[in-house]
Amino acid sequence: MAELLSDDQLNDVLPKLPDWSAQDAALVRTVELASFSHAIMVVNRIAEIAENDNHHPDIDIRYKTLTFRLSTHYKGGITALDVSLAEEIDGVLDAMA
Repeated sequence: MAELLSDDQLNDVLPKLPDWSAQDAALVRTVELASFSHAIMVVNRIAEIAENDNHHPDIDIRYKTLTFRLSTHYKGGITALDVSLAEEIDGVLDAMA
């Protein structure tokens, strides 16, 4: 089972995720894509990864702006599962943005 990251662990991780911030017990990233259809393509790819990982982000879609919130809900905060998914989301955005 994933354990909550300590403040020190989170402080060590955040520099490795420069586009993410810790907000209200979650990792958060907002990105603007070229178009609505492009944003939905990105969401669909991330959905495939999330299903494979059995760890699902909260995704807010506002036209072509996506906001991802990663938190391990059953633990009540950020775990290594969230860090791993953030890295995977970054990879998708790097490849598709």
